Amino acid sequence: MSKTAYNISLKGYVGGSDFDRKTVDATLAANEGKAVNVLIDSLGGSLATGLSISAAFKNHGNVSVHFVGLNASAATIASLGAAHISMDAGAMYLVHKCSMAFFEWGSLNSDQFATLIADCEKIKADLDKLDLNCARLYAARCKRKPEDLLALMKAGGWLSAKEALDWGFVDEITDLADEPAPKLTDALASAMASEGMPIPNIPVANGDKESTFAKFIAALTAFFKPTSNHISSAMNKTYTFICAVLGISAIALTDNKASLSDEQLSSIEDALAEKDRLCNEQKQTIADLQAKLDKAPAEPTSQVVEDNKPGAKSEPKNDVEQFVDTYNSAKKLFAEV
Repeated sequence: MSKTAYNISLKGYVGGSDFDRKTVDATLAANEGKAVNVLIDSLGGSLATGLSISAAFKNHGNVSVHFVGLNASAATIASLGAAHISMDAGAMYLVHKCSMAFFEWGSLNSDQFATLIADCEKIKADLDKLDLNCARLYAARCKRKPEDLLALMKAGGWLSAKEALDWGFVDEITDLADEPAPKLTDALASAMASEGMPIPNIPVANGDKESTFAKFIAALTAFFKPTSNHISSAMNKTYTFICAVLGISAIALTDNKASLSDEQLSSIEDALAEKDRLCNEQKQTIADLQAKLDKAPAEPTSQVVEDNKPGAKSEPKNDVEQFVDTYNSAKKLFAEV
């Protein structure tokens, strides 16, 4: 199978724009009753999307998947519904236990800790169910016991193409000239490290051979233990003005990233537009007052007036005083923006 024969190329994050269910559905529908060839090259992502694509492949029936590069996690799940799975001789394959983002920051009393423990136990129970479900899917493909696959998922080490074939994850190994073996780059190693994936023992890209980071990766690979587990970092952070606009108490961050809905983005846009309108109004007011003062400057006076005298009636403010008040108000508004 050559690269030009692929009907679908699924790459990058499972669930992202280059590895989504809509693309799969559209292509399968356009090729109803025909053979469909799929290229997969992905480190994984959304398990839900992987399961959904696997079901779509199975329902279509005549789907062949071919792995190149480094493939892990949800990307391997997505392939399980294919009738035939092949793998490039230089590619690698990784299965591991499911993980869920979790982070708790703050001070808790004993009751709050009890609630947190109960919540964590529920999360663990859900993850155990997900692991068992994935192990059963792998076991059906590999014709092995689910317990064997659970043990492999717990180890979480990279498999070579030969090992993936021996386990039964793939049906065939290819060795095509136009499919070079994957090489480790700084960017790839960083992405894998951020997701808690083990660093595979593969050649370092030419441009990165002498980099400090490449040397660090080489050392890290030598000491890597397959049983290591990873939990993505997630936390809630309060951005006072943004949260006020959205009407929420805090914004949830996962790996220092936040997701906002279209409605929330519209709220922020409207708030900024209103601030901009008010600023422009204040600028125009100041400009009008300045023009007025330039045209008719205030009369000089040597009389001293005591302001805010108890019981005294306040006199109407002259143009200069009004100008100062307006300027201070505008300055305060600018500071808020």
